[in-house]
Amino acid sequence: MQKINQFLVGIDQYLGGANYFIVLLLGAGIFFTIYLGFPQIRYFRHALRIVLGRYDRKGDHGDTSHFQALTTALSGTVGTGNIAGVALAIYLGGPAALFWMLLTAMLGMTTKFVEVLLSHKYRETDEQGRIAGGPMYYMKNRLNVRSPNGKLLRTGYFMGAVFAVSTLLSSFGTGSMPQINSISNVLFSTFGVHRMLTGAILALLLGMVILGGIKRIAKVTEHLVPAMALIYFIGALAVLITNYQNILPSLASMFTGVFTGSAAAGGFLGAGIRFAIQKGVNRGLFSNEAGQGSAPIAHAAARAHEPVSEGMVAILEPFIDTVIICMLTGITILSSGVWTEKHYNQFQRADMLLLNGTFSDTLAADQSRLYAFLQGDTLSGIAAYTGSVVCVEGKLPSGVTVLASRSVAEQVRVQDATGKPFSGVFSCSLGVPDLESNPPEFWGKSLLHSAPLTAKAFTRGVFGDFGQYLVSIGLLLFAFSTAISWSYYGDRAVTYLWGVKYVTIYRLVYVAGFFLASFADTTLIWTLSGITVALMTIPNLIGILILHREVKESIASYWKQFRDEWK
Repeated sequence: MQKINQFLVGIDQYLGGANYFIVLLLGAGIFFTIYLGFPQIRYFRHALRIVLGRYDRKGDHGDTSHFQALTTALSGTVGTGNIAGVALAIYLGGPAALFWMLLTAMLGMTTKFVEVLLSHKYRETDEQGRIAGGPMYYMKNRLNVRSPNGKLLRTGYFMGAVFAVSTLLSSFGTGSMPQINSISNVLFSTFGVHRMLTGAILALLLGMVILGGIKRIAKVTEHLVPAMALIYFIGALAVLITNYQNILPSLASMFTGVFTGSAAAGGFLGAGIRFAIQKGVNRGLFSNEAGQGSAPIAHAAARAHEPVSEGMVAILEPFIDTVIICMLTGITILSSGVWTEKHYNQFQRADMLLLNGTFSDTLAADQSRLYAFLQGDTLSGIAAYTGSVVCVEGKLPSGVTVLASRSVAEQVRVQDATGKPFSGVFSCSLGVPDLESNPPEFWGKSLLHSAPLTAKAFTRGVFGDFGQYLVSIGLLLFAFSTAISWSYYGDRAVTYLWGVKYVTIYRLVYVAGFFLASFADTTLIWTLSGITVALMTIPNLIGILILHREVKESIASYWKQFRDEWK
């Protein structure tokens, strides 16, 4: 798993982890924010009125209402990114990562407005009379070019196909696999429920919902989204009330490290500015999906006589998802203090390395060397362990340090599959235990990340240990609703590529993948999700930038029509 994860990380470095990706994502948001005159601010109140149905017309064409489209899209965006993704961003980039998540959301409100407007404008109807929309359709209809000899080239169709294939992959890498993976992990750590049992039960429920199509999905999500937000808000508020004295310092820490990075604190070894920006932007995108082109697929199904109003509805998504829910999670984690503390847990293999030598994160000299090692600095003087490891009664030999979850592990206990202290020998190559030698399990105290970190933060409130159950319930609802919505995105991609006759096959494969991911490695799943996000985002951002003039013309036409009709 470690080798596979390293291979995927290498791919991600040229996609979502590359500097050009951040420039493209933020650049598109900045461009449209200025070009359209800050629509995320000017149109916000109008968007609320549209969602409430104030300007609805009888006979508008579509499969869902404005509110149902919003909740369906929100159920796709409000998921593990809000609980596990925020915790992962803090764990990797420190408090400063939250600032970049917030900035990504503010710019993303405009980006989502534009992509939804275009996708709704060029939506189509499939063979069964259902709405088929999304970026692939505006690409197919508007991005074809002519060759020098006047022949029409199907460049737009090709771009749409690339986006559709990426959406298909992302439905697993974003919507299915990381969602159930986070659910099964937090239910296992909180209640001891076996991961495979969780996967089997929820896969059955998922199949019952998604086989009913968009109308059943919309009916489920319009009730599920408000309920899950309320439950999560209550749990977070309990932590903030208990740790009220830490709220202002936590907010300050978001901004003090914006241009310097986050300093080492407790078990946290620090994070540079580039890492904070990269992880904040990447996790911000994973959470609100602005620019990714996923939500426009849901919004395209909304009943509306023109596209601009639905684009305005989409402005609310990043605000609710990231500005409210993600920031709530982030401040809860920071104010609780758990993000710098080490907690007893089982180390995941993809998160663990054995180092040659004895190191301590309480020594300033070791801190800087360990941080350099984590950044890939070959001059750090630290080497991964290679050779045989002899354990006696669950204890590692002297001269071997375990690095788990980017922290120096303490109170390490090595045990066999039955939970007994391990005595024996296993081989290790470049810090990774060899799977063929049947390596034991490693337990001890280390930093946490993803959903377990958020669950630990929720125990620091008035609810005590019961707070982690609220995270489990919230994660269950958030992640399950995301998996529901992404199945719809995937089936619209299948419709674009091969037609509706293959949609049922896709749904069955989607449910099967959902089950299998319930007991897969978390780190591997998160890395894969980062790759699939980038594969959708890049062609979509290029497409909306090309059509920027059409967007502005559509908005001008909308306001003229609106004034004539509602004056």
